[in-house]
Amino acid sequence: MGDPAGVGPELCLRILRDPIVTAACVPVVFGDLDVLLRVADAARLVSPPGIVTLEAWQSRPDAREPMVVDCGAITKGAFEPGTVNAECGRAAAAYIEAAVSAATVGAVAGVVTAPIHKEALHLAGSPYAGHTEMLAALTGATKVCMMMASDAMIVSLATIHIGLAAVKEALTLDCIVDAVDLTGEALRRIGKAVPRIAVCGLNPHGGEHGLFGREEEEIVLPAVLEARRRGWCVEGPLAPDTAFVPGKRAIVDAYIAMYHDQGLIPFKMLAFETGVNVTLGLPIVRTSVDHGTAFDIAWKGTASATSMVHAIQWAIRLARR
Repeated sequence: MGDPAGVGPELCLRILRDPIVTAACVPVVFGDLDVLLRVADAARLVSPPGIVTLEAWQSRPDAREPMVVDCGAITKGAFEPGTVNAECGRAAAAYIEAAVSAATVGAVAGVVTAPIHKEALHLAGSPYAGHTEMLAALTGATKVCMMMASDAMIVSLATIHIGLAAVKEALTLDCIVDAVDLTGEALRRIGKAVPRIAVCGLNPHGGEHGLFGREEEEIVLPAVLEARRRGWCVEGPLAPDTAFVPGKRAIVDAYIAMYHDQGLIPFKMLAFETGVNVTLGLPIVRTSVDHGTAFDIAWKGTASATSMVHAIQWAIRLARR
């Protein structure tokens, strides 16, 4: 359900009765019933359908109709919508843990996450910077990668949620090659027999042969050569300012960006409403919306579920393969 104070509860209420979703799968929401009822009242939405407690679900996980698993993770009245709150951070983590547990034992085919608030998660004492790091820890995955997917563009990140100043130290040959491996495998799962992958450089103009930095020559190019040695169709390092132009996107199946905003700025310009966040490298399927908690419109009945629906469709697509 995501952060209770954000738009996640509203998105869940909408997808539980969305005909596109219910025709393709049985949606099961891990959240809090009290929060969903409050949001339904505030946003003038239909109340959730079937309800089961988390304890009942864990003893007999079975969903034949859309339903809510009530985790009872947050005290009634403990927060206000649109605010950063440690209790909401703790609850959001509890929903993720319950959903991952269900996916790990095969009770659900995949996990689709509504947005969490990283500050609330931090206030709750969580050691994780976001979903990706938490999911890796919960599933024991050693190599994970964040892939943003849409019909317009696919981009994976070599480094994820770190400050820009920390990227230079975090960027390694291994993290780039891992991103290529995981992205290539994901593309094959969705039908791309020979995926074409473009790797961006780190510096302006791709470093200009060391004039603006040597990361391209010392890290990125060796990673590209290693990826080719492993059999991938890879080009790069590409100058980041021209990597995403229409002509290049037409002949590239996926990009590897060196840091968060390098990849997500062009991606969200092209596919903000339809983009999906996919965590690669996990033993379970996990997708997510590509937007945040949107506190400014939380509980007002105006949040669009378009990205959530696309995230569900991608999860189904990956789970079937």
